[in-house]
Amino acid sequence: AGGPLCKSGDDVTKLVRGMATSTGPDPAADESSDRPAKRPRLDSNGEVSRGHRHIAAVILARGGSKGIPLKNIKMLAGVPLIGWVVRAAVDSKVFDSVWVSTDHDDIESVAKKCGARVHRRSAAVSKDTSTSLETLQEFSKLNPDVDVICNIQATSPCLHPHHLKEAVEMITKHGYQSVFSVVRRHHFRWQEVKNGVTSTTALNLNPAQRPRRQDWDGELCENGSFYFATKELIGQGILQGGKTAYFEMQPEYSVDIDVDIDWPVAEQRVLRYGYFGKDKPELLRLLLCNVSGCLTDGQVYMSAGAEEMLSVNSRDLTGISMLKKWGMEVILISSSENPVPKPLADKLSQKTGCELVHLTEQKQVEVERLMMKKKLAWEEVAYLGNDVPDVGCLNLAGLGAVPLDAPMVALNAAKYTCQNPAGRGAVRDFIEHILRLKERVSVEVEPPCSNLTELNSDQKSEH
Repeated sequence: AGGPLCKSGDDVTKLVRGMATSTGPDPAADESSDRPAKRPRLDSNGEVSRGHRHIAAVILARGGSKGIPLKNIKMLAGVPLIGWVVRAAVDSKVFDSVWVSTDHDDIESVAKKCGARVHRRSAAVSKDTSTSLETLQEFSKLNPDVDVICNIQATSPCLHPHHLKEAVEMITKHGYQSVFSVVRRHHFRWQEVKNGVTSTTALNLNPAQRPRRQDWDGELCENGSFYFATKELIGQGILQGGKTAYFEMQPEYSVDIDVDIDWPVAEQRVLRYGYFGKDKPELLRLLLCNVSGCLTDGQVYMSAGAEEMLSVNSRDLTGISMLKKWGMEVILISSSENPVPKPLADKLSQKTGCELVHLTEQKQVEVERLMMKKKLAWEEVAYLGNDVPDVGCLNLAGLGAVPLDAPMVALNAAKYTCQNPAGRGAVRDFIEHILRLKERVSVEVEPPCSNLTELNSDQKSEH
């Protein structure tokens, strides 16, 4: 991100925040259809809005990323990178369809799992030299029913639904033809020294009157999070034109990822400012954790005297203690597929201070029986599983997770993927994630109103 500078003008229009009233993408839509079904948008009275235009979110995710291979589906804080922006777009409820444009099978699979439809781009717009605009033009031609396209950058994982809601209102309520996101920067810029020039000059300040940060409004820079444009503008080969406005995002939400060194920084920012969806971590009261393949690495060791042993990571044990101090109950599960011998189970229960339950029937059936005894609903249960028998529970749990080395069928069912494999810190990782979510809920406040500002024709930055 960080594109051309956009100077704010004297004649500006500030708009109040509000909820755009529209329907979101239909998860039951036919994935094989090239054209999104045009469904009526409802107004605040629940009636069909007149003059409705189809607004589509399009996330570009080519498989040939050079800086970070397959960056778009690399795990960031337990979620594939594109999953963060797909979730924000879907939960905003302002798009008639949400798409991921890709040329890669794995990215297509992840996109569909996250709830997006897929535009399988052609080879002509999948080259290293292809531009975003060329891909959007291809999408527009294949989907003529789409009137407005929002190009959301996959590398903006701190995007929230409220950002998109406010920007869409500028299109639907105030008649803008293009809206793009910016962030305010307080950076002094200097002329690059090249072509024989030996001295540099300041571009946006007078060195003799160097202002303090608090005395300078700064400058507005594109942060690359999203670009709204009508199909007419995209057909003309521009993303910013006609009646244009910028949407100012706060710096904490402006994150971009281009090279490896950006990844850990982005992950820390996401953990604090990212959008974690509609899950309700404050309701979680019970963690069900499989022993084999989660708490242990699934192996049973035998001594020379034929004594069976299990290996348990001390970090996982500490994590269980942390969660119990927060008031959550932890129950360990031993299933018929991978039973834990009773002497080892007793020792493990004693070591962790947790009840260990042996399941003999189908997992989901027995887990629901256990929940009934404890008078718990699925939304109150966190579940750590690792294989096919866990899929039903992972799909139903308020928060489901799997270790890093779980098979694909379990990975696809989980909402969170641990950064560590089974028996090597996966339990601790999931518990820390639960605690982070609970802490966020306890301190969460309403996000500040963003600055929605119109650009006059002589103030627009060139595309």
